[in-house]
Amino acid sequence: MYRGLLVFLIKANNGMQFTFTPERQMAADPTLGNVFARSQWIRLRTLIVLRWVAITGQLIAIAGASYFYDLQLEVGLCLLAIGAAIIVNLIAVFVYPENKRLSENEAMWTLLFDVCQLAFLLFLTGGLNNPFALLVMAPVTIASSALRLRSAVMIGMATIIFATLLAFFFLPLRTEQGFILRMPDLFRFGFWVSIMIGVAFIAIYARRVSGEMNTMSEALLATQMALAREQKLTDLGGVVAAAAHELGTPLATIKLVSTELIDELQHNEELAEDARLIREQADRCRDILRSMGRAGKDDLLMREAPLESVLREAAEPHQDRGKKIHFDLAPNQGESSQQPSIQRRPEIIHGLRNLVQNAVDFSAANVWVSARWSETSIRVTIIDDGDGFPQQLLGRIGDPYMSSRKSTDDRPQRLGYEGMGLGLFIAKTLLERTGAEMSFLNTSESPRGSPFRARKSGAMVEAVWDVSLLVPQGRTNGGALGENQPISVG
Repeated sequence: MYRGLLVFLIKANNGMQFTFTPERQMAADPTLGNVFARSQWIRLRTLIVLRWVAITGQLIAIAGASYFYDLQLEVGLCLLAIGAAIIVNLIAVFVYPENKRLSENEAMWTLLFDVCQLAFLLFLTGGLNNPFALLVMAPVTIASSALRLRSAVMIGMATIIFATLLAFFFLPLRTEQGFILRMPDLFRFGFWVSIMIGVAFIAIYARRVSGEMNTMSEALLATQMALAREQKLTDLGGVVAAAAHELGTPLATIKLVSTELIDELQHNEELAEDARLIREQADRCRDILRSMGRAGKDDLLMREAPLESVLREAAEPHQDRGKKIHFDLAPNQGESSQQPSIQRRPEIIHGLRNLVQNAVDFSAANVWVSARWSETSIRVTIIDDGDGFPQQLLGRIGDPYMSSRKSTDDRPQRLGYEGMGLGLFIAKTLLERTGAEMSFLNTSESPRGSPFRARKSGAMVEAVWDVSLLVPQGRTNGGALGENQPISVG
C-alpha cells in the first residue's frame, strides 16, 4: 500500500494525470489478466477424482452384468479399457503435484481420452443398446463449463461422432443362453437422437450458466479494483490533510522560537546562522505540506460534505471533455430548502462519476445532474441529450460486459470506447451497496416527479436513497463534525 501511495505522490508532484480502468490495469499487469482467462481453471486432482469414480462405476457395472445377469461380455477387453484409465490416473497422481492446474490443451486432451475410453467400453458392451451410453455427455458438460469455445466444440464433435458410430458398430450383449439383447431400431434411433440433443442442450446450457457466473465474477473483481483505487485516494487525501493540519502548529512554534533566537544571537554569527537555517527549513516544511494539501483537496478532508459538493466532485473529471454539465439542486415542494450534508463515501463518488462519464460519452452537447431531497429521501438524476438507451436492452442495463448503448452508427464517432457496460455495472453495484434504488430509463418514460419529464430524448439514470443511509446519524445540518478520529493502518 505504501509503495502505491509513494508512486501517487511522485506523479502528483510531477503534475502527471492518470486514469484507472480495469482494462488498463490488466494491460499494465499481465499477471492480472490471467484472472480473467478461462484456461488453467481445472485442477488435475478434480479430474482424477472424477475418473476414479467413473472407474469404480465401470467395474461395478461389468461385475454386476457378468455375475448377476449372466451376460457374456468381453471381460478381458473391458478390463483392458478400464486398466488404461487406471494407468493414466496413476501416472497423473505420481508425476504431477496435487495443486497442478491444467492448461487449455491439457484439459482438452484429458477429456478426449475419457470420451475415447468410454466409447471403447460401450463398443464392447452393446453400443447404444447399453443404457450407460448416456454418460458420454459428462465430458461435454465439463468442457462447456470450463474450456474455451474451440475446445468445447472439439469435445462435443468427438462425442457426436463416437455416439453415431456406436449406433452401427458394437459387440452385441448376449445372455448365457445366447440371446442377443438389443433395442428395436426405432428405439435405438430415438436414443441416438436424444444423445445428440442432450449433448447440444447441456453444452449450451452449461456454457451459458458458467459464462454468466464467470462474467459476474470478473465484473465484481473489476468493481473491487475500482473501489480499492478510490479508497486509496480517499485514504491518501485524509493522510495528507491530517498531516498538514497536525504539523502546522509545531512548525509555527519552531519558526517563532527560531526567530527569537536570531534576535538574541546577533552577537554570535555562527549560532544565528544556524537559527536562520532552522527557520528556513520550517518554512520549507510548511510549503511542502501546503502543496500536499492541495494535491489531496479533492478527497476526504472531512467525512461529509453538502450534496452539491459531492455531485460536483463526482463530475469534475468530465467537466472539460467538450460537453456542458448542468447542475440543478432543489428541495421537493414544501420541504426545507436547507441542502443536506451527506457522507462522502468512495462508493458514492465513484459510482456517480461512472454515471456522469457514461452520460458525457453518449450526449450530444449537454448533461444534466439533478438532485431533489425531502425529510425521508434523496433523489439524484443524471440525464443526457443523446439518443437514449435502446429499447431492446433497457431491461438489461447494468449487466456486466454488455454493449448497452453502442450501435453501428456511432462507432465512427466514438473510436476507442469499449462500450461493454462494465462502467454502468460498477456504478450500479457501488451505489446499490450504499442502499440506492437504481432506475435506468429514457426521459420520455421518466416518472411524473422528474424535472426532465418534458424532454423527449436522452437516457436517464436515477438513484434514490433513504435519508438515513446518507446523512450521518445524530448529525443535523450545520452542526459540529466532532473530533478527528485517528486513521488505522493495517
